[in-house]
Amino acid sequence: MPTTAEILHFDNPSPDDPDPWVVRPEPQRIELVDHDPSWTAQAEELCTRIADALGMRALRIEHVGSTSVPGLPAKPVIDLDVTVADPADEAHWLPPLEDAGLVLTVREPWWHGHRCLRGTAPRVNVHVFGPDSPELVKHIVFRNWLRQDAGDRELYAAAKRVAAGSGSGDGDGMMLMEDYNARKQAVIREIYGRAFRAAGFLD
Repeated sequence: MPTTAEILHFDNPSPDDPDPWVVRPEPQRIELVDHDPSWTAQAEELCTRIADALGMRALRIEHVGSTSVPGLPAKPVIDLDVTVADPADEAHWLPPLEDAGLVLTVREPWWHGHRCLRGTAPRVNVHVFGPDSPELVKHIVFRNWLRQDAGDRELYAAAKRVAAGSGSGDGDGMMLMEDYNARKQAVIREIYGRAFRAAGFLD
């Protein structure tokens, strides 16, 4: 279990970090759509597929990200957090996920052991972490807060639209996903402050 200090800390990329890309991304148009109630069922099916593939190697599987929050616009891509005992031991958990149709695209051992795999039909990002990763806790705190707080849900929705370009007049522009994410960071940190307080991490 990560410490409270680790949960409250936000990592910034280091210029010394190596290239994380196993499959390098291409610029794309960021497509935001209204919340689709079928995302919940899609996530459940994906969780079952991953659980069947990994068996006891999957310590926990969580639907996180914007598709897990009713009422929040999102890219139509399911995000799942999968906890394994040791992300660095890829021989133990990666082949079953590849057999299940997922492709390793990101390897970031310096960032809590993070790996990301992607799949299609439905589109999914599977984030693999070890059990001591603070990101697992952060994602659940953020998800649960947005599910219950309409004001911050709308604040985040507006930030997403602006980041994607739909609020700035350049909605047809192409961008890398990391640039889209960077445009939202200030609002995300603001919301996290209230979410952490509600969860009891801050006075």
